[in-house]
Amino acid sequence: MWIVRHGLSVVRQSRAAVQTAVRAFALALIAALPLAAHGGVIPAPAEVKPASGWFHVDSTVILRVPPRDRDADAAAHYLADLWTRTNELALPIRSSVVRSGGAEVRAPTIEFRRRSGSSPEGYDIEVDPQRITVSASSSAGLFYGAVTLWQLLPSGVKRGDIAAQTIIDAPRYPWRGLMLDSSRHFQSPAFVRSMIDWMAWHKLNVLHWHLTDDQGWRLEIRKYPRLTSVGAWRIPAYGGYYTQQQVREIVAFAASRHVQIIPEIDMPGHAQAALAAYPELGAIDSHPTLPVSANWGVHSHLFNLEPGTFEFLQNVLDEVLQLFPSRYVHIGGDEAVKDEWNASATVQARARLLGISDAEALQTYFTQKIGGYLSAKGRRAVGWDEIMQPGLAADAVVMSWHGASAAHAAAIRGNDAVLAPDPMLYLDRRQSPLATEPPGRISILSLKDVYDFEPHDAELSEAQQKHVLGLQAELWTEHMQTERRVEWMALPRAAALAEVGWSPPQRSWPDFLKRLVPMLARYRAFGINYADSVFGIDPQYAADEGGAIRTTLSNLPELKDAAPDAGIRYTLDGREPSAASTHYAQPLLLQPGTEIRAATFMGSEQVSRTLVAHLSAHTGTRRTSHELELCSNGIGLLLEPVGGAGSGRAPLAVDITNPCWIYRGVDLGKGPHILAAVAALPFNYELGADAAKIRVGDNRTSQGELEVHVDGCDTAAFSVLPLAAAANRDGVTELPAARLPPLPGRHDVCLRFARPRLDPLWALDWVEIEK
Repeated sequence: MWIVRHGLSVVRQSRAAVQTAVRAFALALIAALPLAAHGGVIPAPAEVKPASGWFHVDSTVILRVPPRDRDADAAAHYLADLWTRTNELALPIRSSVVRSGGAEVRAPTIEFRRRSGSSPEGYDIEVDPQRITVSASSSAGLFYGAVTLWQLLPSGVKRGDIAAQTIIDAPRYPWRGLMLDSSRHFQSPAFVRSMIDWMAWHKLNVLHWHLTDDQGWRLEIRKYPRLTSVGAWRIPAYGGYYTQQQVREIVAFAASRHVQIIPEIDMPGHAQAALAAYPELGAIDSHPTLPVSANWGVHSHLFNLEPGTFEFLQNVLDEVLQLFPSRYVHIGGDEAVKDEWNASATVQARARLLGISDAEALQTYFTQKIGGYLSAKGRRAVGWDEIMQPGLAADAVVMSWHGASAAHAAAIRGNDAVLAPDPMLYLDRRQSPLATEPPGRISILSLKDVYDFEPHDAELSEAQQKHVLGLQAELWTEHMQTERRVEWMALPRAAALAEVGWSPPQRSWPDFLKRLVPMLARYRAFGINYADSVFGIDPQYAADEGGAIRTTLSNLPELKDAAPDAGIRYTLDGREPSAASTHYAQPLLLQPGTEIRAATFMGSEQVSRTLVAHLSAHTGTRRTSHELELCSNGIGLLLEPVGGAGSGRAPLAVDITNPCWIYRGVDLGKGPHILAAVAALPFNYELGADAAKIRVGDNRTSQGELEVHVDGCDTAAFSVLPLAAAANRDGVTELPAARLPPLPGRHDVCLRFARPRLDPLWALDWVEIEK
């Protein structure tokens, strides 16, 4: 029989009558709901008009393009390549001019055509039972039409049907971007090309490439070779850079995917890597030799304002302009701490010559000078929203990262703006509270949070709204040490971003989740390490009477509320769960030694990775740093123990300004033992004056202690666990157990470190308080 899958594709059997009936039923479903809800198309098209019938896709289909139309030919080849890679479907490409009587005239055809009148990136797709026509007025439109058509056929299907319909589509915003930070951690050219490719699948068209910062200069500048021989390598030795030839190849590849690359050369701050190579450019009068920084945070080193420094920066930009044809060049401008400018006699003398008495006005002068140079070269300067000061050039573009307010202000004053707000579009934040999340900021930016972001500013007039070019999400890589982690943090949140930037504002979260499932299959076909957080399972364990472990499994609320057909299946015999496995319905009482495997399913399809838990006598009583409360809301991070990369261990949850945790409601009546595992982490953070506010020097022994407080963190220490056993050791160390004095009733236990200095930063992995 025929089986309808996502309302679009079917699996064939021979009985024609059943086939016809089920197809009619599927058409009724399509007529009732938007087609995009079932096709796996992300972002959702602007308009879909269902029709009658189906176009059958198999190896007999021919792709046709007009003679000598390179853009149509490129779009057809891209579609053919995608279907080959995800569906093992190899289709020939022919000229659309065929002599009458030829056999190919009768073959099912997908044709690419030019037409006038559509928007620069818009396209139409018409599907009838004999032919599919993709039409657009531009190369980008033809390309995006090919991408949508690819997504209408589920991954892995060599023969399938696409419902008859008409798609009329165009983007909501012209700027739909991602920022890749290659300074903090370096990605290979092959990875950058891969990222550009999957950006194109989502119709994302801007890659903002962050190439310079305090932690590394990543772009070859031939006039100044020390920028890469010195500035590309930090202490401890880590680094890399892109040669000019590699950049040209990446830029050409991006153009073939209709992605423009906007380079960022950070100035006047975030300059320590450049100053490590050329100290004379710095604002410290003595020009000390600086290392390339191995610390995170806001650094204080700035370029000076001498004519020779501007000549250096202009020479650098000249080479940048030769490599990147984009109309836009990002010049940074953020987090420029003015302490060195205020302290420098040379800078102050230059300020007097310029008639400038304010350090903030000095940055405006700096921005105007660099922006004017770019403008004279036919380019436009883009800067983070700190550049938005009186006197900002009319052609400068403001990238609004302090929330969305700067984009609003820029649009009112007549400057173009891009929405890139923190925290709403900062992808260095974890996606869920699950312990499977990799290192990063501890605050949560879920897939639904990104999907719910609304860029439209109703307070702006229609003319002002045109100054908001679009939106962009940021991949800051301080804690993304590997390319696979970049993928995890980017996808599928980039898919949600793409829909916000492309599709009409009337979006549906449940519909998006349904379309995401087939898109995840495409990620898997390409070996992409996407996050399954939205479908993940949150296990909770508690010790029960008789030694059993009460095991509770649940999905996250944003899934349960939107996908009532989602459910958890599990096994206890070591086999992988399947759609036929036991459905989880209520907490399980399991004995230590049990292995439980569980996964989330939507219908018959597994949508999460398998959770594998080996239960032990400690499972119900041990609490990890993820399961405890942080005592404060300072700078919360998920951090790896030294040497812990690739260990499979969950990162440690810690507030680096106050390493302290609360374990609620502990029974202390019988004087229980306390066991704890801790790790010494490098304190490699630039916090400025805030570092002096962190409590240190309260230790009793030379290495410090883990203090146990009861009913408040400021009470006298109830007990202490010396850290000597863990000092000078990598990884996680279990401290010797201690017995707590008996105290009737249940109490909140506060665990905080007393230490002699900031470095190392001590963090708790887990604690166990036995009854």
